[in-house]
Amino acid sequence: MSRSPGTCMTMGSASTMASVVEAMGLALPFNATLPAVDSRRRVLAHETGRRIVAMVREDLRLSHIATRRAFDNAILVSAAIGGSTNTAIHLLALAGRLGVPLSLADFDRLSREVPLLVDLQPSGKYLMEDLHYAGGLPAVIAEIADRLSLDAPTVTGGTLGENVAGAQCFNRDVIHTCAAPVSENAGLWILHGSLAPDGAVLKPSAASPALLRHRGRAVVFETIEELRARIDDPDLDVDESSVLVLKGCGPRGYPGMAEVGNMPLPKKLLARGVRDMLRISDARMSGTAFGTVVLHVSPESDAGGPLAIVRTGDEILLDGPARKLELLVNDSAIERRLAAWRAERPKPKYDRGYYKLYIDHVLQADRGADFDFLIGASGSLVERESH
Repeated sequence: MSRSPGTCMTMGSASTMASVVEAMGLALPFNATLPAVDSRRRVLAHETGRRIVAMVREDLRLSHIATRRAFDNAILVSAAIGGSTNTAIHLLALAGRLGVPLSLADFDRLSREVPLLVDLQPSGKYLMEDLHYAGGLPAVIAEIADRLSLDAPTVTGGTLGENVAGAQCFNRDVIHTCAAPVSENAGLWILHGSLAPDGAVLKPSAASPALLRHRGRAVVFETIEELRARIDDPDLDVDESSVLVLKGCGPRGYPGMAEVGNMPLPKKLLARGVRDMLRISDARMSGTAFGTVVLHVSPESDAGGPLAIVRTGDEILLDGPARKLELLVNDSAIERRLAAWRAERPKPKYDRGYYKLYIDHVLQADRGADFDFLIGASGSLVERESH
C-alpha cells in the first residue's frame, strides 16, 4: 500500500484532511492527491513557498480564507470523496479556535446534499494516485460545483471557482457523476438518542447496508484492555447479531481518544464467515477502516454519558436512516443506573501534571475534543511596536 515515501494511499484520515485543506482553499490545487514521488510534488512545494511569501506581502491570512463558507465546502467535498470520520473532530476543533460557528449537526445536514462520487478504498476499490490521475480533487470539486460556494477565497489569490475552472475528469470509473454516483449514502450520519444525547458518528459508505438498521444484544467491554483480553475467548457469549460496545476510550477516558473504535471481530465468528458487526464506542477509528462502526459517542462514558451504564444483555437499536441510536432501557432505569455510576465513580486515574490538565479541560467529541480555553478567535493579531 505504501511502496515509496509518502502517506497512506487510501482515503484515510491523512488523505482526507489533505483533501479538506485543498477544498477549503488553504492549499494549492492538486496538493491533496499528488503522489510523493511524482516530480510535480517538488514543483508544487516550490510554488507553495513562493505563494506563502506573496501572501505575507498581500496580508492574506488564514482567517481571511477559513470562513464558514470554506468549512461548508470542506464538509461537502469530504462527503463526495468518502472522507474519514475524523474530519468531524478536526474541523470542529479548527472552527472553534477560529471562532467560526460550526456544529456536529452541520455535517449531517450538508452531507445529505452530496452522494459518494469517488470509488476509493475503504469505501471503494481504487487508491489515491488513481484519484490524482483521474483529475484530482479539482475534478471532484467541479462535479459538485453547483453545491459549493465557488466565490470563497483561496491561497492562490483567486476563488475556488477560478481554481477549478479548467478541471477535467479522465476516468469515470474513479470519479463518478452525481447522476451515476458510487453510492447515494455519503458523508457522515450524525446519530442521536438515549445512548448518544449529544451525538455519535457513522460513515455509511464504509458500512454494511444490512446493518444500517439493526437491533441487537450488547456485549460490553469496559476498557480496551478487557476487549483485547476477551474478544477471542471461545466462551464469549456473542453471535453475529450482537452489538459490540467499548467504553473508556473517549477524550477523557483513554485519555486522548485513540483510534481503537474499529474493534476486531471475535475469531470464532470470523471462522464462520462473519465479516462485519455493529460496533459502538466513544473512541475514534482510522479513516482506512471499514465496517458498521458508530464512533465519538457523546458524552463519553468517562464523562458520565449513558454509554457508561450499558450492560451486557441490554438491547440497542440503530436506525441509521432515521439517525437514531437508542439504548432500549426505560428512562427511569437509565437514571437509576447513572445515579449509581456517579455515586460509585472511581477516583481519577491522574491527579497532577499534563494528564490532569488535559482531562479537566478537554471538550467532548461533539465539540472537537480541543481544550476549552482555546475556543474563540484569539492570538492571531500581533501588534507592531511603534518607535
